[in-house]
Formats: sequence, C-alpha cells, structure tokens
Amino acid sequence: MTTLSGKRILLVVGGGIAAYKCLDLVRRLRERGALVTGVMTKAAAEFVTPLSLGALTGTKVYGELFDRDDEQDVGHIRLARGADLVILAPASATRMGRMAAGIGDDLAGAVLLATRAPVLLAPAMNPAMWTHPATRRSLETLRGDGIRFVGPNRGEMAESGEAGEGRMAEPLEIVAAVERILGSQDGPLAGRHVVVTSGPTHEPIDPVRYIANRSSGRQGHAIAQSLARLGARVTLVSGPVSIPDPVGVETVRVETAREMLRAVEAALPADAAVFVAAVADWRVASDAAHKIKKTGDGPPALALVENPDILRTIGTGPRRPALVVGFAAETRDLLENAKAKLASKGADLIVANDVSGDVMGGSVNTVRLVSSEGVEEWPTSSKEAVADRLALDIARRLGAPLPA
Repeated sequence: MTTLSGKRILLVVGGGIAAYKCLDLVRRLRERGALVTGVMTKAAAEFVTPLSLGALTGTKVYGELFDRDDEQDVGHIRLARGADLVILAPASATRMGRMAAGIGDDLAGAVLLATRAPVLLAPAMNPAMWTHPATRRSLETLRGDGIRFVGPNRGEMAESGEAGEGRMAEPLEIVAAVERILGSQDGPLAGRHVVVTSGPTHEPIDPVRYIANRSSGRQGHAIAQSLARLGARVTLVSGPVSIPDPVGVETVRVETAREMLRAVEAALPADAAVFVAAVADWRVASDAAHKIKKTGDGPPALALVENPDILRTIGTGPRRPALVVGFAAETRDLLENAKAKLASKGADLIVANDVSGDVMGGSVNTVRLVSSEGVEEWPTSSKEAVADRLALDIARRLGAPLPA
C-alpha cells in the first residue's frame, strides 16, 4: 500500500492513556509509504517511551524545546515547516485549550503554532471533559482556525470504566482521515469548506419521549462523504443516527433543532452549506422534567412552538455562504413547494424529493434540482450516486475546475 508514499508526517504524541495507539498508528502510516517523525510531550512519556516510538518511526524522537543541539538551527521551525501534515494524538482537553489560546511554551506547542501544514487532531478524554463548555469553546475556536478533527468515538474509557463520547479514534480511522486530507489537496474543492446537516432532530417531550421523524441520515452523510472526496473540508452536523460517520469528515453530533442551528453557526464561515437534515418543525413549549404518566383523564395537552428555520436563518443571514443548498422532502405538490421554498428561504438550489414511499430510511432516491435556472430531473439512483452528482454540481457552481 503506497497511498501516502513520500508524505512527511509529524506525529505529536500527547499525554493520555490512548498514547499507546500511536505506536500502531506509526506502523499503519509507514505501511502506506509515509515518512513519520515523532514529537513527544513530557506527559506522553509517562505512557509510551521515546525508545518505542523511535524504533517504529526509524528516526529521532524530539521532546525538548530548549535542546542546545536541536534548537541551534531553530529546530521547532524546521520540524514544523518540513511536514506535509501534523497529527496530534491523543489531543487532551488541556492541549486543545492551549492551542486555542496560542500557547507555545513547549516543543509540541511551538510546532503546532509554527506549522503551515494541515493539522489533524484526534481528541481523547473523559466524556465529562469532552462535553465541558471550556472544551467546546476550544473546539469551536480550533475549527474556525481550520484545524481538522477525527473522532472522538463513543465507548468505554480505559482509565475510568465510564462510557460515553471521548475515546480516541482507532489508528485505521486516523489513517483514513490522513489519506483524505493528503489525497484531496488537488481535488476540485481543495481549500473549500462546506457545512452539511444530516439526519433527524429529536425534540424532547419528557425524559423518555420525543418528537422525531424517519430520516436515517444516509443521504446527508453520503453528500458529506462525496464532498470530502472532491477535496473539501467538510463539517457534518448530524442529528441522532445509527450509521457511521463519513471518513475524513468532521462530525458534530446534536439532538435538537436549536443545537443544530448553534453548531452550524459555530462552523461558519463556509464556502457552501447543504441543509439535508429533516429538522422537526415544532417542539413542545416546555418539556416535562419527569415522565408524563397516564391519569385516565385522556391524553395530555401539549403546547407546541416553532423551531428555528435553519435554512432561512443561514440563507438570509449576514454570514451566508456563497452557495446555499436546501432539501425539500414532500409528500405532495413537490415542485410547487420546492419553488416556494427556494424563494422564501434564501437558497440558491433546492433538492426536491418525494418521500411518500420508503425514501426516508431507504437506499435510493429520486430528486429534482430547483433553481433560478429551472428544474432539472435526475433519474432514480442510489443515495450515494445522488450524492456524487450533487457534489460535482456544487463544485461547478463554486467555479471549481472539474475533470473532463
């Protein structure tokens, strides 16, 4: 396998029990032809040794910012500028906070500040730390700076036995993200950022019930994957789904419409936004703190209020991307409703599909593209084929050079 032949990768190993995975990560990268150089933080050396990392990379492992031999030629700048990609794994909450604040008082921090190469972070931490507001602020800042992410995954934590979101991505997942980044730099959407929404939203009624719909997320996730294949940096904001995250795509998971809107706004600016998610139109005015019990007096009265219109908010807002694509999932009057949506929500393109059958949750889709240019009918295809065609159409509309 030579998918990364000759690519120079600087692997910064951070502190955390997941550091042991970096040894396998080095092996997987080198299998694909990559040239890997290791940098270790002091905390990382508590979990794996420089000897182990150096044996696998076949090169010297760096760790000290104030090393007379290494720094006499400004070694941290040389390390930073000599890489095609910098990986930080595991990325702790502390390191993410230091990066977001621009702190470079050790070798890892100085390298991450000085590099001009793409930077990929593989976060790993306790679920409570991952969801802490301070970590979320760091995450939003780093995303805005163009930092890429892979993971974290859900699962059991090695150090505490707790379960949740915070496990570092597996080595092959990180390799796939590396291949996407380095293999897509010459794609027609290289250098572009696209935000995609996918899946349903869940609007709580009480702790065990919610308002939802049948969206599986398959079409939105496929579109995110296709855009990434064309070289775009993709931020996927996904409601609750049971399908895997697309490879090489930064996925932000949310539950409700209001959370989805906040995540989309945090991901801006972007060159394009594709709103595929089937967002619930309404939510209960006030969800119950405890399970609503039957009383024998009939069903409870639920007061509903409108959810924010994410497409209209972004399509008519001050931070509007250059291209805004919406979806119209209808069961009747398909084209009339799609044209009305195009006019009222500030979109450049509406992808209209009839969902009266088994489209939501199914594997195929039949769509029509509605724009100011008219209506374009596409044949019934797999959702992956629809995604590929739409991604190429988006590239064309953004003025990207396409292959013949």
